[in-house]
Amino acid sequence: MDHAFLGRALILLAIVFAASGAIVGYVGGRRGTEAVHTWTKRLAYLFGGSLILANLVMIKALLQHDFAVQYVAQVGSLDTPIHITIVSLWSSLEGSILFWGAILGLFTVAFVWREADKHRDMAPYTVGTILTVGAFFGVLIAGPANPFLDTPLPIPTDGPGPNPLLQNHLLMIVHPPMLYAGYVGMTIPFAMGVAALLKGRLGAGWMRPIRTWMLLPWGFLTAGIVLGGWWAYEVLGWGGYWAWDPVENASFLPWLTASAFLHAAMLQERRGILKAWTLILLLSTFCLTILGTFMTRSGVFNSVHSFTQSPIGPTFLVFLAIVMVACVLLVAARMHLLVAEGEIKSPASREAMFVMNNLAFVFFTFLVLVGTVFPLLTEAVRDVKISVGAPYFNRLGVPIAISIVFLMGVGPALPWGKATDREALKLLAPPAAAGLGLSLLGAVFGVRMLLPSLTLFVSGFAAAVALRDMAIPVLVRHQRGGVGWGAAAMEAFWRGRRRYGGQIVHLGVALMAVGIALSSSYQQVAEGVLDKGQSMQVGDYTLRFDGTREEVLPHRRSTIADMTVILGGQEVGTLQPRMNHYRRQMNPIGTPAVRSSFSEDLYLSVMTIDPAGAYVGMRAFVNPAIYWIWIAAGVMLLGCFIAAWPAWFFIRVGDPSGESS
Repeated sequence: MDHAFLGRALILLAIVFAASGAIVGYVGGRRGTEAVHTWTKRLAYLFGGSLILANLVMIKALLQHDFAVQYVAQVGSLDTPIHITIVSLWSSLEGSILFWGAILGLFTVAFVWREADKHRDMAPYTVGTILTVGAFFGVLIAGPANPFLDTPLPIPTDGPGPNPLLQNHLLMIVHPPMLYAGYVGMTIPFAMGVAALLKGRLGAGWMRPIRTWMLLPWGFLTAGIVLGGWWAYEVLGWGGYWAWDPVENASFLPWLTASAFLHAAMLQERRGILKAWTLILLLSTFCLTILGTFMTRSGVFNSVHSFTQSPIGPTFLVFLAIVMVACVLLVAARMHLLVAEGEIKSPASREAMFVMNNLAFVFFTFLVLVGTVFPLLTEAVRDVKISVGAPYFNRLGVPIAISIVFLMGVGPALPWGKATDREALKLLAPPAAAGLGLSLLGAVFGVRMLLPSLTLFVSGFAAAVALRDMAIPVLVRHQRGGVGWGAAAMEAFWRGRRRYGGQIVHLGVALMAVGIALSSSYQQVAEGVLDKGQSMQVGDYTLRFDGTREEVLPHRRSTIADMTVILGGQEVGTLQPRMNHYRRQMNPIGTPAVRSSFSEDLYLSVMTIDPAGAYVGMRAFVNPAIYWIWIAAGVMLLGCFIAAWPAWFFIRVGDPSGESS
């Protein structure tokens, strides 16, 4: 099979289907005829199917080591394990854009299948916008990022394999797909927002599915960001998980605005306020995903995450400019239709706190955007290289993050409309006491620095509000309905699915804030060069170097340091940090070893190592509460899953009333 020819043909078909579907969709949005609606759906299915098939063709070429395909010759290797061979689909620029197209195809098919017939007035404009974005990516894949080019003669018999950093940990199997799904998935709510502007309507009936379709990519993006931090922690050997790297920031920016949108959408749906603001957040989130894609794949930023210099950077900038201009014109043309139906009656109300929370999210976004882009602009305009590092982001961003967690608790604690001073005090005092109790408990265990103590307070406050908000409906149903606690809890959950999901997410955020504060403030570090049999101390641990050994696999050779861990005079285990040698990489890549527990991690990273086993240069860290960051991410994703999952599932599995909020 000629994989290159078949792949190119499928990409060209995808472009034709996308362009045709976009035109038909916009025509259908104006005319609203059944035939046009049907053809819009068909073309969307064909577009998605073409891109998915093109990816399957590339995977087949990779598995069959068809080095006649240029991309396979760049990233394939006969020695690479099968699972790494499949992962190499997104290991380089052209393959990652192709994979991006497949995810867009999947989201397109899913949206048309779930929503097109439910919202016949809005769906054509939505699908037309999705396919317009799809046409751009199709042209990108067929042009400057074409993975299906023929390999120049002579065709090689083997290749170098994918980037060694992508082979060093299994997290690279799941981290990029999660991140891409988060980025690409933002296309759907963006297109739904464009449809609302084109139709001039943004009622609660359309806002609810927009919010659901934003929750899905928000959850994927959350997973991608945390898995990326986990990968950096487990692979890069510097003892941390977040370095304010430009490409890390690129994924964080749309996460911030998407979080702000989800809260603003609730206000718009419940109280009819912030209509224009909600749409601006929605459109800005998509623009930031395009900016993030440019930052990752243009090569203009020096980052371990970014690809090498490529010709697609200017293309992305032009597309971003077109999208931004179109968004500004649409909002300006429809601003008179986005008049608020309600108002904020008191600063002591839930809606007022949500607005303040939104402002904090947007201010945080602005600070991260300026710190990330300003060095690039300075170099472009003045030809002067400057760097904006972690101190800038920590000094300005950490107080804002703490305020966001605090407002995350204050908002749900207050009622809609207006609360008197006495009511506000009655509602806020118990969670404030819980927060104070947590900070005092932290002080007992040695947490006495200002920012970590403050983080414990606001996290305890927010967690107490979330738990109370979940407990009250159960208590009410138990007392008034005369049912048992279990039945009351089940009924409250079925009826308040979205609220319970949101509060579970808040619990995860509070837990993550504690983990980040403690791990970043109380890290202990030691380093040294050890001869065989020598020991070093870090925190309460003694580490003894027992020698080295070699491990040879088809795709790499590893030199492993055997380190015995001693705690309280007793041997409690061994750790094996290593240096991995790959054919494609001249310098070895270190892989740390981590001993995790709920209280702290012992983290060992090799700096230098003697293959003969005479000495090792070791850097050791004791990182408190890291484990809770990964647990917190799981809690957040559980809440997102509960809030976003279709209502029919909960009705089917046990909602006795057939209702779901």
